[in-house]
Amino acid sequence: MIPPETSTVRDHDLVLLERVEEVSSGLREEVGKRVVGQEGVIDGLLTALLANGHVLLVGVPGLAKTLLVSTLAEALDLKFSRIQFTPDLMPTDITGTEVMEEDRTTGRRAFRFIHGPIFANVVLADEINRTPPKTQAALLQAMQERAVTAAGHTYELEPPFFVLATQNPIEQEGTYPLPEAQLDRFMLELRIGYPGREEEEQVAMLTTGASMPELRPAVKAEELMELQGLVRRIPAAPSLVAFAVRLARATRPGDPEAPELTRRYVSWGAGPRASQFLVLGAKARAATRGEAIPSYDDVRAVAPSVLAHRVILNFQAEADGKTPRGVIEELLEQSRTWT
Repeated sequence: MIPPETSTVRDHDLVLLERVEEVSSGLREEVGKRVVGQEGVIDGLLTALLANGHVLLVGVPGLAKTLLVSTLAEALDLKFSRIQFTPDLMPTDITGTEVMEEDRTTGRRAFRFIHGPIFANVVLADEINRTPPKTQAALLQAMQERAVTAAGHTYELEPPFFVLATQNPIEQEGTYPLPEAQLDRFMLELRIGYPGREEEEQVAMLTTGASMPELRPAVKAEELMELQGLVRRIPAAPSLVAFAVRLARATRPGDPEAPELTRRYVSWGAGPRASQFLVLGAKARAATRGEAIPSYDDVRAVAPSVLAHRVILNFQAEADGKTPRGVIEELLEQSRTWT
């Protein structure tokens, strides 16, 4: 169980653990009122939410990426902001800008900072690869440090804070691929696929009706932050941490213990952030089931979404038809012999 300093802490954490399971179930139910299917993507969003991480959603247009994010924000009762990324978007359009104001009483003039759309709890960066790197970089400090620096002043972002970005994987004309440093800030990359036939029929029925279902907030911001703190306190066995680190290191072709698969197909592997997110993701995933101890299967479950966008394949992989997720899946199969 969770090692407490006192019995009171232990009992409180156990109550919170039950609450995590309730909140996760409630969020799935509320989001399911407007979003049909996509259970795996919703589970990934919940995992990142509890681990306080950002998510990159990849899918073709029309798969309800924007609806999914806005619905989740409403079910969380958090302030939601949507930024449509375009080639002419400037960094100040995201962070905010200073304006000169005159006091009508004294006639004195002074600068006042007007907050941009980044000052929200859930920020949807829609089609993030449509804007140049200069503007993409406006998100870096916010994502890493939960703060914005403008005109020599640093403004803290109100917690909780999540960036949920979308990207179209097929239309690349006029786009700007995300730099590796930016990709590394995203805890998970979640792929959204086409719905099944029955699900698509439900979508058509739901979205052509008179109105969309009303949602009830499943958790408040203060409680969500408390649950995030609980996830951090969940213990991870040294053997599980060692497994997560070995899995991340197995993607690096220069590592002495890298498998032949990696040496053959990978140019660059995942960095230390991947090890951290594998452990945090496993903790969060276990907590959504009301369990206090994450397992190897929890690490394996989050591994494709944690590692795929951090692995760069070489020309040999392209020639052999390999994809980052395919390589990760093969590594996960090999990892079953490690334990």
